[in-house]
Amino acid sequence: MNSYLLTNMTWEEVREALKTVRMAIIPVGAHEQHGPHMAESCDSVLATEMAKKVAERMYPYVLVTPTINMGVSPHHLNFPGTISLKPDTLISILRDMVQSLKHQGIEKFLFLNAHGGNQATLGVASTVLAEEEEVEIYYAKTTSSAKESMNQYIHSQIYGHSCEREVSEALYLAPYLVRPDKLTSGDFCEGGRYRQLRPGKAIQGFYPYEEMTKNGCIGDATKATREIGEQIVTEATENLTESLRELLGIEVGLVK
Repeated sequence: MNSYLLTNMTWEEVREALKTVRMAIIPVGAHEQHGPHMAESCDSVLATEMAKKVAERMYPYVLVTPTINMGVSPHHLNFPGTISLKPDTLISILRDMVQSLKHQGIEKFLFLNAHGGNQATLGVASTVLAEEEEVEIYYAKTTSSAKESMNQYIHSQIYGHSCEREVSEALYLAPYLVRPDKLTSGDFCEGGRYRQLRPGKAIQGFYPYEEMTKNGCIGDATKATREIGEQIVTEATENLTESLRELLGIEVGLVK
């Protein structure tokens, strides 16, 4: 066993693992439309696979829990198949998971998120639950720290959903999510509020995704490659691992 994945373990194996485990990683995803060329489970699968990558690097100090495979996705609801949780629902699920694992001795947690729509809720959850449960809670977006690879390979002015970045990650981590014969670029809508409300603008706010894109995706997925995905995932995994080592006080030489 080169990583601790709770879904694959018996209770006796978990009991043994808890002798060294210092943190639980909770992957958080979503079930929502990803345009015509990606399966709706994309975010949950990518969160799971990234958590596995980190767990291998951090063995035997972290344990990966079952994935929360739905998220805060009201902006995608007008595309068929999307299932959205309310922010309070997501926080309640996280609270129950944290309480259960704290009962078993784990007092440090990382919410590893693959869906941008969850970020605000996870920020609130980490603050509220850390105080309520008297534990340490952190949260991170799976690959957002891979700045060098993003700058080198991603050139669309607007990207982040079923785009060349996300499709490249899927081609590397879980290629079955991708419909290669349907890869396309975002079909952007003229007008609308989205250009004023995108991340980085002076004012943020909610808008349904169909105000921005007719086909549910942005960026240009036709430029995605497995090689780009590998570069992004590798850089992000290294950055996450380095940060976790520091947070857990683990010397670099002790972690593979």
